Amino acid sequence: MPRPIRTLPLLLLPFLLVACGTEKADAGAGTGTGTASGTGAAADPAELASRAEALGVAPEMVYVTEAPGFTVAEQSVGVFGDDGFHAAYFNPKTHAQLEMFVDRDTRTAKGCPTAGPAQDASARKTTCERDGGLWYRGGADRHEYLVPRDGHVVRLVGDADRLDRAALRDAAEAVHRPDAAELAALLPPAPVTPATEPVERGDLPPAGDGAPDNGVGASG
Repeated sequence: MPRPIRTLPLLLLPFLLVACGTEKADAGAGTGTGTASGTGAAADPAELASRAEALGVAPEMVYVTEAPGFTVAEQSVGVFGDDGFHAAYFNPKTHAQLEMFVDRDTRTAKGCPTAGPAQDASARKTTCERDGGLWYRGGADRHEYLVPRDGHVVRLVGDADRLDRAALRDAAEAVHRPDAAELAALLPPAPVTPATEPVERGDLPPAGDGAPDNGVGASG
């Protein structure tokens, strides 16, 4: 049975809805560019597209990452926003959660607010800075790395008390497009639509123009 298209629960969104600015970072500049790649055979583009589109996800939005001790939670994989992508990774030993969001928003930390008397306490505790080819944003409870791409951005988000910045950065650097094995483990196969045979009508004569035979028999 195909999975229903899911949207992200609202309880996961508050941290990400704080505006960060609009400048795009060069994904190939400096260090920490998030340009790792899978080590296996490349995924078939047609297969990736069919699996992603079955969930309502744009194929170019599908990414994976690697983090020691973390495995992807299958039930978390699905659409984010209009056609973006979301997946959550979980560490059963530490109970830490690492979330990946991919969408067409290209905001970076360029526009992060600076502390001032007019700002609330949460804004004054926020860190926003460029880190090589990545952007880092840290708050009191949650922090994230942003990996800019052409027309979209990959966000790696975690709880600050369970996932330190170094581990979060490593996960951001490991972001890549899935190889064939990773794709098979990440996204379910697209549902197969069975071919339907035309319904055969019993009232059509075997010869002639195919009009229904409405003739009256000898019995009337």
